Amino acid sequence: MRIIADLHIHSKYSRACSPELDVPHLSESAKIKGIGLLGTGDFTHPEYFAELKKYLKESDGSPGLYEHKGQKFLLQTEISSIYGHHKVHTVIFAPSLEVVAQINDALGKRGNLKADGRPILGISALELAEIVLGISNECMVIPAHAWTPWFSVFGANSGFDSLKECFGELTSKIYAIETGLSSDPPMNWRISALDKVALISNSDAHSPAKLGREANVFELDEKEFNYRGICEAIRKKDKKRFLCTYEFFPEEGKYHVDGHRNCGVRLSPEEAIKLNNVCPKCGKKVTMGVLHRVNALADRPDGFVPGDSIPFKHLVPLREIVAKSLDKGEFTKGVVEEYGKLVRAFGNEFAALNASFEEVRKVSGDRIAD
Repeated sequence: MRIIADLHIHSKYSRACSPELDVPHLSESAKIKGIGLLGTGDFTHPEYFAELKKYLKESDGSPGLYEHKGQKFLLQTEISSIYGHHKVHTVIFAPSLEVVAQINDALGKRGNLKADGRPILGISALELAEIVLGISNECMVIPAHAWTPWFSVFGANSGFDSLKECFGELTSKIYAIETGLSSDPPMNWRISALDKVALISNSDAHSPAKLGREANVFELDEKEFNYRGICEAIRKKDKKRFLCTYEFFPEEGKYHVDGHRNCGVRLSPEEAIKLNNVCPKCGKKVTMGVLHRVNALADRPDGFVPGDSIPFKHLVPLREIVAKSLDKGEFTKGVVEEYGKLVRAFGNEFAALNASFEEVRKVSGDRIAD
């Protein structure tokens, strides 16, 4: 059984997120995308947690997973730890609503969980891991979008140079990192210290339309399609069960290269170095992008592939392909209609993206098939 899993998203209770990010809309959108397993997002938020308990039921035959109208969910949240000059975002997976209740109770004593779906807590990433894993060792603690400059474990402006520096004695309990939209597996393969962890990819979606822009692909027997089976495939980097990741093109990520957004300046690492990392427009220091940061920490050349690496595939979201093919906006009438036609023809978006040229041509013609 092949399962496409997007395991880091947000809810309507997170800042700058769509009001349609609730369980009913997420369930519907995941089916359109072809996502077999979706993270819930934001289980720490009290109102959203109440909605999760209202809408989700334990999945028959899939212990530790939940479902709504046939769509399976994995309980997931993201925490922002701000301490000293460090700012680290961490994704958490939990095996049951009962464990989530315990996590929320513990973290609620450390900060205001109601303030945001992605709560800001004044505790270190290590302390967060200690709390969560102390409640249940079945939880997973995963550094989110590991390379973004401001809020990540390796971020140039507020992170660390290694997982060990961040998680100390619990480093061995960190089984995966999330690559984020601005990096892909080949960039991470350049750091030998990351060979021990799995590289997972998720959408970090702030709206239903962005679900699945990155994802993980698993091949599991029906009896293995449960919380433990998913987590074990990740922990063990089991290439028979964890088949690949679907990746955004990192060059399209807003943090991939150095620059100043307000000045409209984007610089390659080489260009930034020539300018002494100073913005040519305003004269202030530029933000170091993900590529530059990877170069700084890498101990391997570009192109190195570890022997046990999980494969990956770059994909462009279907709606973007249609929009570019028709030279129209993504949400214009013509694009929406053509997108809908392809989804209906193939059953879901990922099926359309993986269809052959001839199959797509029969539905939408040469222009989109190309």
